[in-house]
Amino acid sequence: MWLRPSARRERGAPPLSRDRIVQEAVALLDAEGADRLTMRRLAERLGTGSTTLYWHVKTKDDVLDLALDAIFAEVEIPQKSGEGWRADITALINGWRAVLLRHPWSAALLSRPMLGPNVLARSEFLYATLLAAGVVEPHLTAAAYGLSNYVIGSGLMQATWPADAEQEVRRAAREHLQSNRERYPALAAHGPLVAEGDWDTGFALGLTWLLDGIQAGVTDAGGTAGGAARA
Repeated sequence: MWLRPSARRERGAPPLSRDRIVQEAVALLDAEGADRLTMRRLAERLGTGSTTLYWHVKTKDDVLDLALDAIFAEVEIPQKSGEGWRADITALINGWRAVLLRHPWSAALLSRPMLGPNVLARSEFLYATLLAAGVVEPHLTAAAYGLSNYVIGSGLMQATWPADAEQEVRRAAREHLQSNRERYPALAAHGPLVAEGDWDTGFALGLTWLLDGIQAGVTDAGGTAGGAARA
């Protein structure tokens, strides 16, 4: 989608904007999920025919690319707070997580090429903040991917967890682990992996561990460089 020139509006094209298509696509995805999105159903919601959509988008994949980028506009790019790089990255990641949970269909689609302007602006902020903190390659990409994969994986797990039967599912999981404690002793003692309904605390703790590791890597690299210089 993002590597092709924008489709040009031809003479006689129907008065339907790409922005309106994307807005309705996001509403459909929020209401029914990605599996229910078809060009025909989207056209029906817009009160037009499928052929009309192709004046603006070529395929369903184009619609998904545009919808994903549109929701990323909801992730606020933090202003420099003066509290340091960790606070800035934490604000970005928490904002990203909030968007994934508001749009539960999105986490499962983030394996798509993410080259839209809203996505790239936030990725640029993440990379620039890590660079300013002293994270360099090969650790820069690993740090950025680690943070991104963490928020995507967490969002996907929470979005797909059966919230309407959470207690029942957790009880069944505990019973299964206890009955198989010889095979899964660590899980029987400490599982399930998510604390009882407390997704926020578990996410915050995991993010802190990731940032601690990134910070330790920067500190070690600085100490090694300093020691080499003194030698």
